Amino acid sequence: MVMKATELDKDVGDGVQGNNCLRGQLAQHQKSVNHSRGQESKENKSFNALSSGQSNSNVLEQGRSPVDESGTYSEFIKFPAPPCRQFWKAGDYDDGPSSKLTLQNGKNYLHVHPMFLHSNATSHKWVFGAIAELVDNAVDEIENGASFVIVDKISSPRDGSPALLIQDDGGGMDPEAIRRCMSFGFSDKKSKSAIGQYGNGFKTSTMRLGADAIVFSRHADDRALTQSIGLLSFTFLTQTGHDRIVVPMVDYELNAAGNLEILDLYGKEYFMSNLSLLLQWSPYSTEAELLKQFEDIGLHGTKVIVYNLWFNDDGNVELDFDTDPEDIRISGDIKEVQTRPAWRTVNEEHISNRLRYSLRAYLSILYLRIPANFTIVLRGKYVKHHNLALDLKFQEFIVYRPQSSGCIKGELLTTIGFLKEAPQVTVHGFNIYHKNRLILPFWPIVNYGNNSRSRGVVGVLEANFVEPTHDKQDFERTSLFQKLEVRLKEMTWEYWDYHCGLIGYQVTKKLRPTKPPPDSPLGISTGSDTLKHGLSSKRKEHSDLDKLESIKRQAGTGANAFLSGHGFETEVVSDIKNKLEDQDVVNLIQVNKNFRAKCLDYKKRTEDLDLKVTRLRSELGQVRTEYEQLMAELTS
Repeated sequence: MVMKATELDKDVGDGVQGNNCLRGQLAQHQKSVNHSRGQESKENKSFNALSSGQSNSNVLEQGRSPVDESGTYSEFIKFPAPPCRQFWKAGDYDDGPSSKLTLQNGKNYLHVHPMFLHSNATSHKWVFGAIAELVDNAVDEIENGASFVIVDKISSPRDGSPALLIQDDGGGMDPEAIRRCMSFGFSDKKSKSAIGQYGNGFKTSTMRLGADAIVFSRHADDRALTQSIGLLSFTFLTQTGHDRIVVPMVDYELNAAGNLEILDLYGKEYFMSNLSLLLQWSPYSTEAELLKQFEDIGLHGTKVIVYNLWFNDDGNVELDFDTDPEDIRISGDIKEVQTRPAWRTVNEEHISNRLRYSLRAYLSILYLRIPANFTIVLRGKYVKHHNLALDLKFQEFIVYRPQSSGCIKGELLTTIGFLKEAPQVTVHGFNIYHKNRLILPFWPIVNYGNNSRSRGVVGVLEANFVEPTHDKQDFERTSLFQKLEVRLKEMTWEYWDYHCGLIGYQVTKKLRPTKPPPDSPLGISTGSDTLKHGLSSKRKEHSDLDKLESIKRQAGTGANAFLSGHGFETEVVSDIKNKLEDQDVVNLIQVNKNFRAKCLDYKKRTEDLDLKVTRLRSELGQVRTEYEQLMAELTS
C-alpha cells in the first residue's frame, strides 16, 4: 500500500486547523522552546509503541488502513464488535500461535498476549469496583488542580450503542505519561495520599467494563501544550489475530502560531499508521471527530470512553442506564431483603442495600472526606456526600493501636454505634476506609445468628496500616489485618452488651461512666485502647449498682425490708443515678465545647477560602484584560 504524503498532510492539516474554537482557547499556550524529540533511541521507540518489541512496520501490516488511493480518510460501513459480549466468557477464544520470546536490537522482549487484558481484568468481580477505580484516578488529580469528575452515559457515533464516560479536569497526561498509563506496571503516583499505587488500575477497570476504551488527554506546562489519544482495544487485538498487545496512539502539539500540529515523535509513518488504526477501531471515523472530543476538556484534563460494554447472562448491557435517568445501576442485581414485612421497606431502602446496585449510592460513601472544591457529577447531577458516621446514634469513639513485633504500627479511631433505624434494620458491620477510600462497606465481621447480638451495630474507621487488594474491594490477609479483625469483633460484642438496652433488648452488662481524661478533646484516653465517656475496653464486671444488689442478696429479705422501711435503698439508688446523670452532663458539655471550637475553626477556614477566591478572581480578571490587550495587538 502506497501513501501519498502530500495529500495526507493536507487532510490532516485541515482536520487540525479547522477547529477555530480550539485555537482561540489555546492561543496563550504558544510553544516557547523547540523540542528535538525526533531523536529518540530505537529502544525508546519500541517502548512507546507499547507493542513490547513490535516495530512500526509490523503495526502497518495489521489490517487494512482506512486510507484510500486519493489519500483521504473514508468511513467504515461496519463498526467492529467483540465476538463475545459477556465478560466472563470473552476469554474463551482461539489464541492461535502461542506468545514467544523474541530478540530485537540485541535484547530479549517478552510479548504480552492480548488474552492477558481479559485475565488481568478478572480481578474486578464487581463492576462498580471497576468504575470506582477510574474515579480514583480523578480524585488523585486533585493535587494537580482537578475540581470535578464526570461519570455519564454517551452514545457511540458509530452505531448508537451506549458507552461509559469518565472525565476530569486534572493535570492531564503528556505523551510519555499516557504511554505509562496504558502500559503495565508503571505508576507515577508518588504522593502518600494517592489512592492508586500499582499502575494497573486503568487497564483492569476499563477492560472489566467493556471490550474497548479510548483515552483523550490534554496537558499543559511551561514548555508546551500537548494532547494525546490512545486506544486500548480487546476487539482490535482479537479480531486481527495479534499475539501481543498493541496500543495505537497519536499526539499533537500547539505550535508557535497557536495552531495544533502533528507531534510525530517516531516518524510520520508511525503517526499515520496509528491514526488509521484509531479511525478504524474507535467510535470516531474521522480525525476531525477525534479532535472534537477535546473541545469540552479545557486547558488540561482527561476523558476516558469505554465502549462495547459487556452484557450480563440475560443478554442485557451489564450497566443499566434506563431504570433511573440520574443513576447507573447494575442490571438485575436488586435482591429482596429477608425480614419482617413491616421492616422490609426500611431495609431495602437503606444505603447498605442500595449501594450494591446503585452507583449514586456507592459513590456517595466511596470517600471518607471530599474537599469542598471537588465534586462528583453522575448523569448530570451532583453526588451528595454521605457521612456514614452521622447515621449512628449512641456513638462511642475507640482508639486502637495495632502492634507487630512489639512496635506500634499505627493508630486508628473507630466510631461505633447503632444505626438510627435500629432495631428495624438487619444491617451490621464495619465500613473500613484506606487512604480516604472505602474498601469494605458494611463488613459483617460477626454473625449474630438467632440471639440478635450485634444487630444494628455499625462502625466507621480508616485503616492505613493495612494494604488493600488490587481491586480495592478487600484487604490483604496479613497478621496485622487479622489482629484488626479480632479487635473489631471484640468492639462489636462489647458495645452490644453494654448498649443493647437502648434499642429494646435485654442488657447483659451495665454501663459505668467515668470522667473523661483531660488529655483528650473527645474523652479518648491516650491509653492503648479506650472508649469515649470513660467506657474502658477492659471494663470491670461490677458497677456500684451491682455491688448494691450483692449486698442486698447477702443481707436477706429482713435486711431489705429494714433498708426499704427507712428509705436507705431509695436514697442510695437516687444518689448513684444523680451522679451518673451529672457525669453525662459534664461529658456532653465537654463534647459540645469541642464541637463549637471545630465549628469556629471551619468558619475561619471558610472565610480564608472566600478571601482567596476573591483574590484569585481579581487576578483572573487582570489576566483576561491583559490577554485581550495582547490579542488586540496581535490582530492589529
